Amino acid sequence: MAKSRKKVLVLHGPNLNLLGQREPSVYGRTTLEEINKKIMDEGGRLGIEIKACQSNSEGELIEMIHQAMGEFQAIVINPGGYTHTSVALRDAILASGIPTVEVHLSNIYNREAFRQHSMIAPVSIGQIAGFGPNSYLLGLRAAVDHLNQL
Repeated sequence: MAKSRKKVLVLHGPNLNLLGQREPSVYGRTTLEEINKKIMDEGGRLGIEIKACQSNSEGELIEMIHQAMGEFQAIVINPGGYTHTSVALRDAILASGIPTVEVHLSNIYNREAFRQHSMIAPVSIGQIAGFGPNSYLLGLRAAVDHLNQL
């Protein structure tokens, strides 16, 4: 029987649909569409299937995590502003049991004090921040590396 292809869910949180226009001095000029293209290309190189979704709604992100159970082997998530506030998102990741990598375009530890605490990091296998769009690619590689070691 052929080994099934690994699947990774990439979730983009609130306001990430505005990348390229929103605070380019912090987040750069790369659009979400361009980031997703890079993620898909990297997924192809790594031999994994990728599904990328964005939502401004905490509830929708939670539903996507719930629906990922049994279908995806890993999650890469940029929770955006929910990083610092969402116990519900944290609990969904924990309840899913899916290995999750938290990513951020900016270095959240080099910003305002309220951004320097992550509700998501304690339930993630790791966190990558501060490398712009490459944070996603590094997070994807880390997730796949983790899966390959299981």
